[in-house]
Amino acid sequence: MAEAIDDLITEKDKLQDSANALKEKRNKLHEKSKSLADNRDEFNQNIRKQRNKISEHKIKRDELNERVQHAKDTRNKLNKNYGQIKKTIESLERERSSSSGTNIKALKKQLRTLENEQMTQPMSPQKEKKLIEIISELHTKIKSQEEKINQDPKLKKALEEEKLIKQKAEKQHDLVEKLASRAQEEHNTMIELVKQLENMIKKVNETQEKIVMTKIEADKVHKEFIDCVDKIHDLERKISSGKEKRRKTKKEEEKTSATKEANEIYEKFKRGEKLSTEDLMTLQKAGLI
Repeated sequence: MAEAIDDLITEKDKLQDSANALKEKRNKLHEKSKSLADNRDEFNQNIRKQRNKISEHKIKRDELNERVQHAKDTRNKLNKNYGQIKKTIESLERERSSSSGTNIKALKKQLRTLENEQMTQPMSPQKEKKLIEIISELHTKIKSQEEKINQDPKLKKALEEEKLIKQKAEKQHDLVEKLASRAQEEHNTMIELVKQLENMIKKVNETQEKIVMTKIEADKVHKEFIDCVDKIHDLERKISSGKEKRRKTKKEEEKTSATKEANEIYEKFKRGEKLSTEDLMTLQKAGLI
C-alpha cells in the first residue's frame, strides 16, 4: 500500500512540474498576443492618420485641377481673342498696303529669301555687296511702310490690343502650367502615401494572423494545463483515499495486536499468575476487567 501511494505522489509531482511549465508557456503566449495586439492597434492608428493625409492631398489635387481647368478656359478665350485681333490687324494691313500700292508681306518674304541666300550660298564679294545693298533697301522700305501703316488709328489701337491680349494669354498659360505642376505634385504625393498605406495594411493583416495563431496555440496549451490539473486532483484524491485506508488498516492492526496481547494477559490472570500494573491497564483498556 505504502509503495503504491509513493508511486502516486511521484506521478503527481511530475504532473505538477508539467502543469507549471504549461502555465508559464501559456502566460508567455498571452503576453505575446497582447504585445502583437498593441502593435496592431498602433498600425491601425497610423493607418487612420495615413488615410486622412491621403484625403487631404486628394482634396488639394482636385481643387487645383478645377483651378487648372478654369485657367485653361480663360487662356483659351484669350487665345481666341488673340487670333481674332491678329486677323483684324492683317485685314487692316492689307487695306493700307492696297492703298499705298506696296505689299509688305511680299517685301518681307523677299527679304527673308535674300537673307537666307546671303547666309547659305557662296558668292563673290561684289555679288555679296550688291545683295547687302538690296537687303538694306528692303529693310528701309519695309520700315517706311510699317511706319505709315502704324499711323492708322485703327491699326494702332489693334496692335496695342494685340500686345495686351498676348501678355494676358502668356500670363494665363504660365498660371495653367504652375497650377498643373502643383496638382501633379499633390497627386504624386497621394500615390506615394497610398503605396505606404498598402504596406501598412499588409503589416496589420500579418500581425492579426500572428495574433490568431498565438491565441490558438495558447488555447491548446491551456487545455493541456487543465488536463494536467484535473489529473493532479484525481491523483490527490487517490493519494488521500490511500492514506486513509492505510491509517484505518494500521489502526485495525494495532487494535488486533492489542486485543491479542490483552487475551494473553487475561489467560495469565485466570491462571492466577502475578500481573504488573501495565498488564492490568492493558486488560482494563480491552474491557476484560
